Amino acid sequence: MKKLELLIPPPIVAAVIAILMWQVAPILPAPEQLANHHIILSSIVAFAGFLSAAAGVFAVMKNKTTINPHSPQKTSRLVTSGIFSYTRNPMYVGILLVLGGWGLYLSHIAPLLMPLLFILYMNRFQVIPEERILEQKFGDEFVNYMRDTRRWI
Repeated sequence: MKKLELLIPPPIVAAVIAILMWQVAPILPAPEQLANHHIILSSIVAFAGFLSAAAGVFAVMKNKTTINPHSPQKTSRLVTSGIFSYTRNPMYVGILLVLGGWGLYLSHIAPLLMPLLFILYMNRFQVIPEERILEQKFGDEFVNYMRDTRRWI
């Protein structure tokens, strides 16, 4: 299982899950109340995801460090301001919200549960390995940041 750590880019993981969501959508229809408002609600959630991810990318670029999820060891500075003061993983939160918006758009219960797969996969194979590397690199500064800032939201 360690071989999968930092291997698959998060957008690829999200794309696979999005396709799976689309494939399982017909299995369990959503309640009619959700189906009536799905386009507006899904757009709002997905747009919030886009904003979260964009804010994370902007903050990382502003601090002139890497956004490459395969190379957390190349991080030159710990970004803790802006959106990073609310979540340690704004890009992953953004992807999660986009998946949530997609699930709402599909208007079925099964796809609404599938973003949990993204969280489980990301925690095990991306976030925890990143945190391990960043703790080795930044020591107490990162430990304090982890203590003060949530991993997701």
